[in-house]
Amino acid sequence: MPQSMLFSEISEQPNTLAKLLSSESRNIEMICKEISGKFEYILIAARGTSDNAARYAQYVFGIQNRIQVALATPSLFTIYNTPPNLKGAFVIGISQSGESPDIVAVIQEAHRQNCLTLGISNSDNSPLTRSCDFSLLLNAQIEKSIAATKTYTGSLCALALLSASLNDDKEFIRQLNQMPEILQKTIELQYLALSEVQRYRYADQCTVIGRGYNYSTAFEIALKIKELNQIITEPYSSADFRHGPIAMIHNGTPIFLVAPRDQMSPDICDLIRQLQEKGAEIIVISDEKTILSEGKLGFPIPANIPEWLTPLAAIIPGQLFAMQLAIEKGLDPDHPLGISKITYTY
Repeated sequence: MPQSMLFSEISEQPNTLAKLLSSESRNIEMICKEISGKFEYILIAARGTSDNAARYAQYVFGIQNRIQVALATPSLFTIYNTPPNLKGAFVIGISQSGESPDIVAVIQEAHRQNCLTLGISNSDNSPLTRSCDFSLLLNAQIEKSIAATKTYTGSLCALALLSASLNDDKEFIRQLNQMPEILQKTIELQYLALSEVQRYRYADQCTVIGRGYNYSTAFEIALKIKELNQIITEPYSSADFRHGPIAMIHNGTPIFLVAPRDQMSPDICDLIRQLQEKGAEIIVISDEKTILSEGKLGFPIPANIPEWLTPLAAIIPGQLFAMQLAIEKGLDPDHPLGISKITYTY
């Protein structure tokens, strides 16, 4: 396997999740007791990779807790100076560094409107965490590569644990505590498929499709491919994709499909057949052998992962694909051109 900081950090994800679950479980129990019955919906402020974690939260809290999750529009709070009425909101800020001024601005306005606030960050002494009523630490240590990996899965894990704890669901917490071992198995399963990634070194565009819990995974894989390879990569749900974008598919177009066996499988499999008819170059992430066999390249994940937790495993093949493709193209996966680790937006 390649030697890079990025590969090391991808490989650290099982341990990062184990540390988070060990160190933050009691903190989250306390937070849930404090906020229970005191909010009507969740508003999340985030950018980039953290925004993709927020997309996951929309499904986790929506399905598991029946709580509506909205994504904040930070420019309303900063550039336009027209913050909306946040009555009834529990406001969460997600930022790996905790430094982004627009995310902090949402939290500060939430305080002015007497909303409860939570910061999820990899820094325990950042502007974000200092501004919040409560904080969750990702425990990912310093992430040296520009592209976020372990802080992304850490954010997913923190949100999943918060969801399960709000319901006081011991079975879901038990399932979540199995994920470090599942992530380790997922990494080990990717070695063979990675040897075939060089097939795509001349690709200049790509599409990534997921739905349900893995809608977030499609967005995060697309971001990683764009960041590391300067390839135009568009994410879609399988539903939205049929509403027009499918027209751009032609013979040889590479398309990633995130397709674990779950409630969305029939829809994804039907789309795979449509794409095959158009001659698309299909890349599949799945725990189902029959689905994997439909792709030119298949990335397996362990079987029988609870559907709500599949995004924690399904992102890993996408991270490794983006990293390996950068290596095949002669690019530096640790220091992609044009971006920095901390991005300040207003």
